[in-house]
Amino acid sequence: MAEIIRMPKMSDTMTEGTIATWLKQVGDTVKSGDVLAEVETDKATMELENYTDGTLLYIGPKNGEAVAVDGVLAVIGKPGEDFQALLGGQSGGSAPAPQKQPETVTPAAEASAPAPAQAAPAAPAVPAKGPANNKKATVIRMPKMSDTMTEGTIAGWQKQVGDKVKSGDVLAEVETDKATMELENYEDGILLYIGPKAGEAVAVDGILAIIGEEGADVDFLLGGGAASAPAGGGPSSVNDPDSRIEESKTDLQLHRDARETGQPVGEAPAPATTSAPHQPQNPTTDAGRLFVSPLARRMAEEKGIDLRHLKGTGPNGRIVQADVEGFRPTSAAPAAAPQPAAAAVPQAAPAAASAADYTDTPISQMRKVIAKRLAESKFTAPHFYLTMEIGMDQAMAARTKLNELSPVKLSFNDLVLKACAAALRQHPAINSSWLGDRIRVNKVINIGVAVAVEDGLLVPVVRNADQKGLAQIAQEVKALADKAKTKKLQPAEWEGNTFTISNLGMFGIDEFTAIINPPDACILAVGGIKQTAVVRDGQLAIGHVMKVTLSCDHRVVDGATGAAFLQTLKSLLEEPMRMLV
Repeated sequence: MAEIIRMPKMSDTMTEGTIATWLKQVGDTVKSGDVLAEVETDKATMELENYTDGTLLYIGPKNGEAVAVDGVLAVIGKPGEDFQALLGGQSGGSAPAPQKQPETVTPAAEASAPAPAQAAPAAPAVPAKGPANNKKATVIRMPKMSDTMTEGTIAGWQKQVGDKVKSGDVLAEVETDKATMELENYEDGILLYIGPKAGEAVAVDGILAIIGEEGADVDFLLGGGAASAPAGGGPSSVNDPDSRIEESKTDLQLHRDARETGQPVGEAPAPATTSAPHQPQNPTTDAGRLFVSPLARRMAEEKGIDLRHLKGTGPNGRIVQADVEGFRPTSAAPAAAPQPAAAAVPQAAPAAASAADYTDTPISQMRKVIAKRLAESKFTAPHFYLTMEIGMDQAMAARTKLNELSPVKLSFNDLVLKACAAALRQHPAINSSWLGDRIRVNKVINIGVAVAVEDGLLVPVVRNADQKGLAQIAQEVKALADKAKTKKLQPAEWEGNTFTISNLGMFGIDEFTAIINPPDACILAVGGIKQTAVVRDGQLAIGHVMKVTLSCDHRVVDGATGAAFLQTLKSLLEEPMRMLV
């Protein structure tokens, strides 16, 4: 069955997105995880990820066209499949305008009024047996709070079920891969339902809460069994708003179901009869496609688990996160053995014995994103490295004099940042980005400063660094570093870098290489200042030397270009008065 791809809400303030470019074309075979398009939002250009396997049958908006949140972008299905019914009989480049907000429903009113002819595909949105009240309610979903965010963890709820809330209230604190941020409310009403508990993770666009009028039927919005199955016994159409709510039901909603049924989360209902070992455990559509949540699919791929071997415990047999986490590989022989309990004993014993030899630590959101982005950078961008020694005697003397006048204490890293900003102005190729089909030369100089935090590394950005004095740079770096360590950074403070500096000199590191921080073309690794023997005017002397290593993306920067940048940087630090002019 064909599925509609809609415009997701990629930030808490996003109302529409503009298609920067389509990366796939009609007729292409696509799979889950493929990037369909680049979408410009009010904050950043982000990737539109696909979660359905099939053929791209239809593309609505063209490059440069804006689409409202939840508007139709594309249709994916089987080759030759008739998808016009999903679009309401419309064709061409414009996506059909939604008839109503899918998240806010008034069930009784919808049931009493017949749908217009052009909205016929949306008819399944009205269940055959709906609630008897006329109360409105709105689903609150996990927003995409950064360009790299795939899921967020609820650090703590600030409101409780039954509380009256209004627009502007903070509902919860959400821990992302980069910071702990406030989840702001945009609806007036009563908090009727909270899904995930504190400490639980929710995928982007997953259900967090429901706000509405007192007495509203929460189960109706959560797909609590009110909707009737469509003809043929398959899942309801994806353009059905209530069906889409049901399909996007997060793994964490299982906790609520568990409380109602008394069944532990992630455990399948006890079967009435023993099924054949070869029989597939999970129900499929007519096309044989498994119902899998995006998070569960991604986890299964990482663990190397065949989804066909899992039994889904979500709605309509959907495979969810708990199913993947609870999966234990078994063979057909133990299943057929007359005494399965005895057969399990030798399997459990080695696991118990080896468990004392290691400790498994859950991966934080920050570490997940760091691993993904750095792997993509290292294995996608062809790195090469240039190392240079810089005499720091004059820089050390200048720093001492400047600190006598500066309102804030200047560090050597502040001097390096200022020198880099001046050098980047002279060498714009270093201040560039690889965009696949073009190279972007950035006119602004926004320098990211790598800051080590408990869970990994954050890179807050000093914007327009070339236009700022040393004292202002020092103040900003200190403030940003403090925010990074307390997870109080906001998206505007970590986005938009054009060059990055990573300094490990304070840890006694003489020299190292750094992995490029996308979308930058270069990153500078700064070592410590070391007292060593140097040659000056043919005479042996004692001097202070600092080694720096420039990592370059060879798609953008050539060796000579990188070397010229380092020469300029060296001259500025060895004669620091030059960068003050």
